[in-house]
Amino acid sequence: EYGSWMVEGTPARPYSGYAADLCRVERNMRLRRKRLVSALKSDEICPTMVNFPGLGTFGESEEAFWYSESSKALEFSNNITKSETMPDCVINPHPRFAALTANIRKRRGSKVEARPPRFFDLKTPKSASQYIQGLDAMAYGMGSCCLQVTFQARDAREARYMYDQLAALSPVMLALTAGSPIWRGVLADIDTRWDIIAASVDDRTPAERGILGDIDLDHVRDHRLAGQGIRHLPRSRYSSISHYTFDCSGDVFLKEDKEKLDLLQEHVKLLSDGPAPIDDGALRTLLQAGIDPALAMHISNLFTRDPLVVFRGRIQEINDATETDHFDNLQSTNWNTVRLKPPPFKTNATTSPGWRTEFRPMEIQLTDFENAAFAVFSLLISRVVLAFDLNLYLPISRLDANMRRAVRRDAATKAKFWFRSHVAPDDDDSATKDSPSFYDECCANPFDEEIQKDGPPLFEEMTCAEIIDGKGSYFPGLAPLAYAYLEHIGCDRDSLKTITRYIEHVRRRARGELKTPARWIRDFVRDHPDYKFDSNVPDSIISDLCQACHDIGLGTRLAPDLLGDVTIRPITPDGAWDIQLSSIAIPKNPQRAALIERYTRRQPFQGFIEHPPPPPDF
Repeated sequence: EYGSWMVEGTPARPYSGYAADLCRVERNMRLRRKRLVSALKSDEICPTMVNFPGLGTFGESEEAFWYSESSKALEFSNNITKSETMPDCVINPHPRFAALTANIRKRRGSKVEARPPRFFDLKTPKSASQYIQGLDAMAYGMGSCCLQVTFQARDAREARYMYDQLAALSPVMLALTAGSPIWRGVLADIDTRWDIIAASVDDRTPAERGILGDIDLDHVRDHRLAGQGIRHLPRSRYSSISHYTFDCSGDVFLKEDKEKLDLLQEHVKLLSDGPAPIDDGALRTLLQAGIDPALAMHISNLFTRDPLVVFRGRIQEINDATETDHFDNLQSTNWNTVRLKPPPFKTNATTSPGWRTEFRPMEIQLTDFENAAFAVFSLLISRVVLAFDLNLYLPISRLDANMRRAVRRDAATKAKFWFRSHVAPDDDDSATKDSPSFYDECCANPFDEEIQKDGPPLFEEMTCAEIIDGKGSYFPGLAPLAYAYLEHIGCDRDSLKTITRYIEHVRRRARGELKTPARWIRDFVRDHPDYKFDSNVPDSIISDLCQACHDIGLGTRLAPDLLGDVTIRPITPDGAWDIQLSSIAIPKNPQRAALIERYTRRQPFQGFIEHPPPPPDF
């Protein structure tokens, strides 16, 4: 991954589509942690934290920049980042990452800059800056760790519908998994990494950001860039979504009703009410090739960005008719809360992973149990959406508002998020299995007063607890629907027992009965004897914090505020790797004789000796 201190973990192969597979997720994560622990030196730890709280401070104060003696010991070079606080040596040595860093800075025309708001504690000087200073390198954002889950879809239609629905869920899951309240050794007034990463990869020119003032755009045009570098781009390339992708016209029942189809497509435009520029040339090409408008708009939005990294020998040499490297290159550097992933080109029908939807907002958790809980819960909600024909659509503008709320301090328990009041279609006894599915109403006019007059508004603000557990008699809640789905599929008892622990953990987190990692970290800092209540987090606290997080992940430190009554079985290096049953003959030497003697000298044989004493002649 981007940071030279980071490790990315993935399963060796995808899970299959059975309930029992959900029980394998945590086991797989534990094995990965076990193997990581087995590779550590005696003075190394590997906490699964979102970010290193002291990154960029060099063990000194926030204001101590790279001119200090400690930075010289790091052989500080900033030729790539031009950062005053971050040496190039922290970047993974793979050439892709250095190229990303340099090209973002060059295209932007200046260093990147993230400005998390400072948390003002009891003794924080009133003269202190409102913002934490010095986050001027890509490593502050892309050095953050997250929990991403990719869902297999049956086809493009299902993947696109999941894309839209999971986008609405993204702010809620970001808030519930919040775990990064410290940046450059200072407590921030935000709890998540999201805005930091968005700023750290923001390659937009001043004109694209709309900050040129009275300068004539003709003076800054650059024909090498997408949109000549002057098209207004309201978002960083790391952001929430800009367009919904589902196409109502794909429903066979709607094709016979052009009036209704036209109305629904107009409603899609009403939902897509956020600022979303498109590349006109890409849009024309896609429409002429027969791509439907919804998907064409989504793809053409990607093409408002420039590719950030290309490899020598993979430019003109690529045959776009048979390879998708150029598209993948662009797609992989548009980082959104969800990503629609078409099938790889170079696979056949039997081996292709097909269409997938990647869910990207969640922050990494301290334990494998928590990570498994949120991964499994996300998967369950994706199945619930499809099984119960749920509609989570929000206007993009309100989705953007939710993302702004999700990053705030204690958003999991204090913030309210726009959500649909009615997410499931009404049951109709006259419906048959051949009737149109909920897709024919998925894009119902979000501003239609007729829909709202006899009940709650179509959208309302809800807490995480209400979204997860339900509100009133009209909104069932995501967790109860997950249980209903598990009953519907006939989930086996053993799997249900494990899955229930995961769902209940999410519910307790949403209700505030369990702390988010961000709140736990804040409380750890404020309870530490070295904290002066001035917002600054010194090295001694950071060291103790990282060790505590590592120990919690290994199960050697209890954390009831985080986990409740869940106990993490201790993780040790033992058994990290499978031991091969070797058939190679053991050489005849004194060690072989001693080994045999060790297990034969006792009469009668007592079995395996865990810690056998050495033989007399050793």
